[in-house]
Amino acid sequence: MEDKQRFNGHTVSRLTAHIVWVTKYRYKVLEGELKIRCRTLIRQICEAEDIVILTGVISSDHVHLHIEYLPSKNISDVVKRLKGRTSRRIQEEFPHIGKRYWGRHFWAIGYGVWSTGNITDEMVQQYLEHHRAPDNNDTDVIILE
Repeated sequence: MEDKQRFNGHTVSRLTAHIVWVTKYRYKVLEGELKIRCRTLIRQICEAEDIVILTGVISSDHVHLHIEYLPSKNISDVVKRLKGRTSRRIQEEFPHIGKRYWGRHFWAIGYGVWSTGNITDEMVQQYLEHHRAPDNNDTDVIILE
């Protein structure tokens, strides 16, 4: 994985997340052409939303994506777009799915998301504590340098 920061307007960032969502009832329907089409749709949506796919997995009943996104993006909106657009297109293009998903919902409600990155909470803490003067005995969580 590249350790590249993204520059956009007045921001510098590298926000990454691991997202997981599952098919409704965990039905193993992501097979063959449907699986390939799902991958294509995810790529198109991410490209349109300026989201970089670092890696991903499409299993028979769930999707994993490791993405990089801009600070102007809200991760819940990103997932909403990914699930909503793929669900609609898959149901349009694969009408036989409607027999299993009669309620027009292809994905289960909800998702999992975890922030990722190349530094740990401990590394941030050490960096910030470095700004505390040796004679500073103040124990407040916000350090006055």
